[in-house]
Amino acid sequence: MCGRLHQDLRLFLTFAGMAILAGCGESGNSYVPPPPPAVRVAQPVQQAVTLYFELTGNTAPLNAVDIEARVQGYIQSIDYQDGMMVRKGTKLFGIERDTYQAQLDQAKASLASQQASQVGAKQEYDRQLNLSKQQVTTQTAVDSAKATLDEANAAILNAQANVELATINLGYTEVLAPFDGIVTDHLVDLGTLVGVSGPTKLASIVQTDPLYAYFNVSETQVLMIKEAMAKQGHTFRQTDLPNIPAEIGLQTEEGYPHKGHLDYASPQLDASTGTLQVRALFDNKDHAMLPGLFVRVRVPVGHNDKALLVRDDTIGTNQLGSYVLVLGKDDVVEQKQIKTGQREGPLRVIQSGLDPADWVVTQGIQQAIPGSKVTPEKIEMNPPATAAGDAKAKTTTQ
Repeated sequence: MCGRLHQDLRLFLTFAGMAILAGCGESGNSYVPPPPPAVRVAQPVQQAVTLYFELTGNTAPLNAVDIEARVQGYIQSIDYQDGMMVRKGTKLFGIERDTYQAQLDQAKASLASQQASQVGAKQEYDRQLNLSKQQVTTQTAVDSAKATLDEANAAILNAQANVELATINLGYTEVLAPFDGIVTDHLVDLGTLVGVSGPTKLASIVQTDPLYAYFNVSETQVLMIKEAMAKQGHTFRQTDLPNIPAEIGLQTEEGYPHKGHLDYASPQLDASTGTLQVRALFDNKDHAMLPGLFVRVRVPVGHNDKALLVRDDTIGTNQLGSYVLVLGKDDVVEQKQIKTGQREGPLRVIQSGLDPADWVVTQGIQQAIPGSKVTPEKIEMNPPATAAGDAKAKTTTQ
């Protein structure tokens, strides 16, 4: 009896399963495609910008010289700390003075002797001249006295020159800073004999305030500048350089925080490189910049009152150059090749290839495939940090 019940139960379950399967086959499943991906789009910002040439260069000291011993002698003192900032005229090294002081004393004594001889020669000439007027002496005696006086005067000039030379040599025993700057480590020690066979290098001094920045402008850029100035009715003159601002930034700095002005431009292009060397001058009172640093340089070359700008992170690159994704007809994504310009904070100037009315994809770029449809949300062209927060304002969905 129990076996019969189990058999009937299995038969019932089998028929029930077949009925369910039959019902499923009759209704079927229809494929529902996913909705188009959501993206955010914004129109380019249109504003006035100053156009710059962005270049690279290196800093250089205003002055940099080797400090040398110009007289022979032993180093008796080193009067500065290595790497110390010193003022012009600060004593840096002392060379033994005894010999040069004695030479100066000797030259002064010789001068005094020649001055005494000159007094005697002058008296004799005056006496012979008076006797000649009284016709009690010969003209030969007068001429001889005059020659002796002239020799005495010449000897005095020679003795004065020797005093001056001895004074100069004595002054060279104190090696002074030629200008304000930073002195390097000393290359000689106390007791070293210097100046034996010529000048001996003792150290170097570098002036870093203000500071130069050298950079090269290409031939094309030079011609562009001249053409732009010609359109304004101006011609390039070296005297105009201090009126042209320049900005630099170090590798670890954002933007161009250091402000200065142009100082020099080479009068001719380097034929081997096709570039023109230009120099700018910058204050460096805090000595934050060192000579020899690599710097980014920018110099204003014009002004655009209606420049188009988009977020820099919306720009892609391919084999043809730079491009942006824009919203086309029926919300289909299109790719536009563009020519980019300088960066303005988080935005980038678009020189060509984009219209003010274009809607540029700013967020959801990975889902925006050219030729595919999207669900756009229109926002303002804001920097990346604030774009998400500002999306709530002034948004409409097509």
